[in-house]
Amino acid sequence: LDDNGEASITAEQIDNGSTDNCGIESLVLDTTDFDCSNVGANTVTLTVTDVNGNESSSTAVVTVEDNMAPTVVTQDITVELDDNGEASITAEQIDNGSTDNCGIESLVLDTTEFTSADVGENTVTLTVTDVNGNVSTKTAIVTVGDNIPPTVVTQNITVELDVNGEASITPEQIDAGSTDNIGIATIELNNSSFNCSNVGTNTVTLTVTDVNGNQAS
Repeated sequence: LDDNGEASITAEQIDNGSTDNCGIESLVLDTTDFDCSNVGANTVTLTVTDVNGNESSSTAVVTVEDNMAPTVVTQDITVELDDNGEASITAEQIDNGSTDNCGIESLVLDTTEFTSADVGENTVTLTVTDVNGNVSTKTAIVTVGDNIPPTVVTQNITVELDVNGEASITPEQIDAGSTDNIGIATIELNNSSFNCSNVGTNTVTLTVTDVNGNQAS
């Protein structure tokens, strides 16, 4: 079968030396055109007519093959990790119009699940199999992103000045269980040192940065 899933034959291809005592007028096949529905063995009949109108027929087998692999067309995509630090994709998201002369049976990706370890560019392979078992593959790039900022949870604390009129605190004292879908890289305070001028209530800001650079305060 050709690119269009079609094939044609002639009576001369089936004829293998038919003869007549006075001469042959015509060779006629009952079937000359084939398509994807004919893949496999097909019985055809060759009718030979001599110059005086006498006819004889005999059958032959035409084996139709589809040896053309699919044409795979892929596209690069970007996906974002969810609140659980996970993302999944389908073969259909990577496929960008793959075709086959007889029809596609399946689209299969080698990788469909991604986690925080996959942030960045990942090469995936799309395998396309047609209805007659021919296979083609092509790669694409899946860029995994993490745009979810941390969830910052703070708590108020009370500290006492020391004998020198000073006090210091750490980010961990203000943090009350901040979380991130991937993981926290740093927690920082805008002010960690206090003295007599700060007696009373002081507002401090806790900034949490995750491992992919997203921040929240």
